[in-house]
Amino acid sequence: MTPKRILILHSDVAPDAPPDELDTLDQVEAISAALTERGHAITTAAYPGSPPGLAALADQHAPEVVFNLVEAVEGSGARAVEVPGMLDALGIPYTGAREQALVEAGNKPFAKKKLRDAGLPTPDWSEPPDWDGIGERPMIVKSALEDCSLGLDDGAIVTGAEAVRRRAAQSAAAHGGRWFAESYVDGREFNVAVLQNGKGPIVLPLAEMTFQEWQPERPRIVGYRAKWDDDSFESTRTVRAFGVDESEPGLARALRTLAANAWRLFGIHGYARVDFRVGADGAPTILELNPNPCLSPDAGFAAAAAKMGLSYADVMERIVAAALA
Repeated sequence: MTPKRILILHSDVAPDAPPDELDTLDQVEAISAALTERGHAITTAAYPGSPPGLAALADQHAPEVVFNLVEAVEGSGARAVEVPGMLDALGIPYTGAREQALVEAGNKPFAKKKLRDAGLPTPDWSEPPDWDGIGERPMIVKSALEDCSLGLDDGAIVTGAEAVRRRAAQSAAAHGGRWFAESYVDGREFNVAVLQNGKGPIVLPLAEMTFQEWQPERPRIVGYRAKWDDDSFESTRTVRAFGVDESEPGLARALRTLAANAWRLFGIHGYARVDFRVGADGAPTILELNPNPCLSPDAGFAAAAAKMGLSYADVMERIVAAALA
């Protein structure tokens, strides 16, 4: 690729921010180093929080492309959707999903309805205020708009409408925002990375999250501690594994087809991750689609790319190339 002037635009992360927000700065450092190594001229800046501020930043840095790592604004992941529209208005190419895809995929109940309307499998769900259709099956209470497994721990799995209401109210009080409930699929979990190649998606080698030495009574979920508390039992015993492509080709085909179909349905650009659960019947269901998954060198996206023979710098350049295509 011809060297470019690239502005890495990131969230304005406070020094005392939680680990999931501080991780953005690790991504900035790693991506900057990788693209500098490839000869690109890199500058970095925090998103200033307004259209005039972003316009002034663009004048100052004069980027040919923006690497968009704005994952939250003032701590709100839901506000990250405002950045692509501003960059479109400024006429600056940028990496990752466009505004509509971020809005649709970021609203998890809306995304689930879009998936189901398109004939793609997703677990049943229920929303406030009516909480219809819960019954007496286990449900997992999740944030409707925030990612990073916010508020997810063993207590998020509850049974019955009253327990769902209580957990949702507790989560809203602790973390803010809107919460919903999804049928808990007691089974295997797969995180499937997808990378743009030309105009279409390439599904990278499939990663399964395995739960090592997990107590039988504990729900198998990748909660907040598993993702962000590196020294915790949950983190050290939640182990990424590859190999289903070779050992279970039928399941692998199903996962790959569904991931590519979800990518096309939401009009994703650049890169994404599709999270699945596979129940006892062996049928995969889509939990959610993340259009801006973590790009840290030790995260799942980079690990899947490495299994395909792509270096970290290779992946970052492909993401930039997709922005410019």
